[in-house]
Amino acid sequence: MSSQRVVLVTGGNRGIGRAIAERFVRDGYRVAVTARSGEGPEGTLTVRADVTDAAALDAAFTEVEQQLGPVEIVVANAGITKDTLLLRMSEDDFDSVVATNLGGTFRVVKRASKGMLRARFGRVILISSVVGLYGSAGQVNYSASKSALVGFARSLTRELGGRGITANVVAPGFIETDMTAELPEETQKQYKASIPAGRFATPDEVAGVVTWLASDESGYISGAVIPVDGGLGMGH
Repeated sequence: MSSQRVVLVTGGNRGIGRAIAERFVRDGYRVAVTARSGEGPEGTLTVRADVTDAAALDAAFTEVEQQLGPVEIVVANAGITKDTLLLRMSEDDFDSVVATNLGGTFRVVKRASKGMLRARFGRVILISSVVGLYGSAGQVNYSASKSALVGFARSLTRELGGRGITANVVAPGFIETDMTAELPEETQKQYKASIPAGRFATPDEVAGVVTWLASDESGYISGAVIPVDGGLGMGH
């Protein structure tokens, strides 16, 4: 039964979001992704939406509902960075990151929760980051937006936990993506030295945790923060 459920992954056209969407497709779920541009992986329905635009999101959800059915699992993954030190950070650098990473999660989860309440089943999975709790110089905006997802998931658990709906946070560390591949070799070496596992994660290692949280097996886990960071941020 669980593999026929409908999943929506925001920002599912690249990076970790794409790997998550691919994994759900492989496991037999019906999968939609939101993307501002580009397409989701093969086997997914791509809908155009910017998570900062509630009307566009509503239209995207309606399209998914018409083509696949009510969204039962939502993965809030869309995110942006505008890294700079606090004293150089503009109002827009701060506001736009929070509007996308935190505000976007609010809009997506609010719209998804209506169908979940009707179905008395739902899985809300928020993609945070190791720096949400570990901190990172030059990322006050990003780190704040990502740590906020913990309070979001825990408050949602208290509101909706009795209705068959869980809300959890996955906090990836350094992942092998196009972004990390562009880092100078020396920088990559320094990062790996601080990670007990001694390597970066593959996107699929994050995706595996997400699909497990979406499954019936994890129905009694809610309000949890699950790090996928090779031990970098121990203490979550």
